[in-house]
Amino acid sequence: MNPPLAERLRPRTLDDYVGQEHIVGKQAVLRRMIDAGRVPSFIMWGPPGVGKTTLAQIIAHRLDCPFYTLSAVSAGVKEVRDVIDKARSNPLFNTARSPVLFIDEIHRFSKSQQDSLLNAVETGVVTLIGATTENPSFEVIRPLLSRCQVYVLNPLDDKALLSLLNKAITEDVVLKEKKIVAKETAALLRYSGGDARKLLNILELVVAAEEDSAEIEITDLKVTERIQENPAAYDKGGEMHYDIISAFIKSIRGSDPDAAIYWLARMVEGGEDPEFIARRLLISAAEDIGLANPNALLLANACFEALKKIGWPEGRIILAETTVYLATSPKSNSSYLAVEQAIALARETGNLPVPLHLRNAPTQLMKDLDYHKGYKYAHDYENNFVKMDYLPKELLKTRFWHPQPNPAEDKLAERMNTLWGDRYT
Repeated sequence: MNPPLAERLRPRTLDDYVGQEHIVGKQAVLRRMIDAGRVPSFIMWGPPGVGKTTLAQIIAHRLDCPFYTLSAVSAGVKEVRDVIDKARSNPLFNTARSPVLFIDEIHRFSKSQQDSLLNAVETGVVTLIGATTENPSFEVIRPLLSRCQVYVLNPLDDKALLSLLNKAITEDVVLKEKKIVAKETAALLRYSGGDARKLLNILELVVAAEEDSAEIEITDLKVTERIQENPAAYDKGGEMHYDIISAFIKSIRGSDPDAAIYWLARMVEGGEDPEFIARRLLISAAEDIGLANPNALLLANACFEALKKIGWPEGRIILAETTVYLATSPKSNSSYLAVEQAIALARETGNLPVPLHLRNAPTQLMKDLDYHKGYKYAHDYENNFVKMDYLPKELLKTRFWHPQPNPAEDKLAERMNTLWGDRYT
């Protein structure tokens, strides 16, 4: 029995590797280190199906060193230590090329599991290559993260996906024996969503449905029909979670609790990581609800903490309560828009100096240079407020926060107008 198409087409060399030119292109930083035979420990962060596992295998083969692999879903501290002991006892230990330890879904490792890696990574017993779909700055402990480079892998663009499609049709040992014509590719690309594995799963699904045909045409209609008949077949391993989490957040933003609960149920049934859902609820509370209901962020944070204490399956109830609360809350993105505008302006204007009166003056020299001079302590004045300039002089007329029309921000705007006049009208 043949292995799946995605496995049959897995690249074996960097020249066959599709995408990620920014890190493994001819002059890219990681490619140069691989060619030089000196690869540091690093973590690859990117969505499913973009080549994280494949790249790790290619690197180990290219360096001609032992390759150990663990899945954070099933491995514990014992398995980590066993691999490290094997690496330490390997006859190649203490050579220039340490064994490679590849850990898939490293974000699922607990703190103690990650701690068990530290010494081996620091002393060079292994070269760690981690793969994660989650932001490593949130999911990887700081001591381990400081010992690793982080490379971001991007979803494959249409050009890369079409190249892979052509390769599958013309070079795969099974498909090249059939007459396959890609007449239309829009649906194939849309459903793939930048995921190579998903693309190949869909292609395999369409071909299997016309196994006995003399000629197999790939059309948008056929792709859509096959996926509607069997959505799980093209989405092996649950990679569809990026689409569903998007629908979930958009339903909350759109104040539709029924839709939000439905997409939550889809994720629960699909085995999604509950903390992944809880983190997205935290982001939604701040980005989409914000000052219209500041309690939303408090509840979302309480949800995250309670989920860790309660566990599963009861945790689904906590997620459901928070989901409905966020979906039914008034919405405002005024804080989100304010910080985005401020960041853009900070990048544009560079390092504008802090006004002298806002600087601390812990030394006499600083006082002589007029640091802190003219600063007015707000609590010394009526209503704990005194008008004073707090922005760099170049930005004094700039507005970042614009209150939006909802009861909570109406009150904030009224207070600001009382203090500042028409500045926040």
